[in-house]
Amino acid sequence: MAGCSVSQVLASVGGSHIESQNSHGVVAVSRANAEIEAVDVARVTDAAQAVSLPSNREIIHVIPRDFIVDSQDGIRDPVGMSGVRLEVETNIISGSATAMRNLAKCVEQVGVSVSDFVYCGIAAAESVLTDTEKELGTILVDIGGGTTSLCLFTEGAPAYSAVIPMGGQNITNDLAIGLGTSLENAERVKLKLGESPREELEINVKELSLESGDTIPKKLLMDIVRYRTQEIFSVVALEIKKAGFVGRLPAGMVICGGAARTFEIEQMAKSALRMPVRVGSPRGASGLIDEIVGPAFASGVGAILYGRRLDTSSSSQDTKGKMFNVFEKATSWFKSFLP
Repeated sequence: MAGCSVSQVLASVGGSHIESQNSHGVVAVSRANAEIEAVDVARVTDAAQAVSLPSNREIIHVIPRDFIVDSQDGIRDPVGMSGVRLEVETNIISGSATAMRNLAKCVEQVGVSVSDFVYCGIAAAESVLTDTEKELGTILVDIGGGTTSLCLFTEGAPAYSAVIPMGGQNITNDLAIGLGTSLENAERVKLKLGESPREELEINVKELSLESGDTIPKKLLMDIVRYRTQEIFSVVALEIKKAGFVGRLPAGMVICGGAARTFEIEQMAKSALRMPVRVGSPRGASGLIDEIVGPAFASGVGAILYGRRLDTSSSSQDTKGKMFNVFEKATSWFKSFLP
């Protein structure tokens, strides 16, 4: 639709194999003027990712959270500062090497190669979270079909990530069992319930080809959806407790993903977690976006924004590197004339 050919893709990866851990790195700044440069930041980040991982796991992200220069913490960008000891706190997100290789093979079968992977929680955060929410402390909950991806942000950076093996498909399965119908019909009922006015007492299902009659009491459907949704959010609460951030997320929760259209999901999340909740829709994209403005496309749009940021960062670093090389050559040329 965009009218351009694609040879490489940035693939978003999720699933219950995703794990997160925090790591600490330390390096010495050995320059005479003790000025920290980009190469020192790269060195200390590499030092932080020297963690023990099983052979079947690969690191997807090493995200700096906080830099420390000579015991002075709270530094976002240490480049240009003076110091002899540089430390960094990072969040490392890893995944199953086998799962990612299989995903790459699937993508390659349509004629494009995978340039890199991005965790779907990080990608979705690019399109739905604001800088203020990331700074204050928030948790992004991306509820997909079979899994729910979590990404907890504080002080502007990810601090914890996890994946829960439950999602919108579990709600559909419950409706199918409760109504004694097929999964296709249960999915249509779930979507119909999400679109119906709150005050409506019954759902007209004549057009849904259900065997249970022309109407279904809305309370029955709400109870089925509520129990499964509350279970998902109770596990989210356990993950927040596990990460040690109970009461430390003033910006609350942002929900996205296909199941974010579930009936009254905001109210159920607020009731279960006692924090502000909103449903996030992707922002930052332009063009033919009418079909991708819903929360189901947060991860896809976010991957585009993430890839654009990576390209911009790489181009900037390449430009700085070229300028530094030119400066170095010019200095050497002038020195050749000195006695």
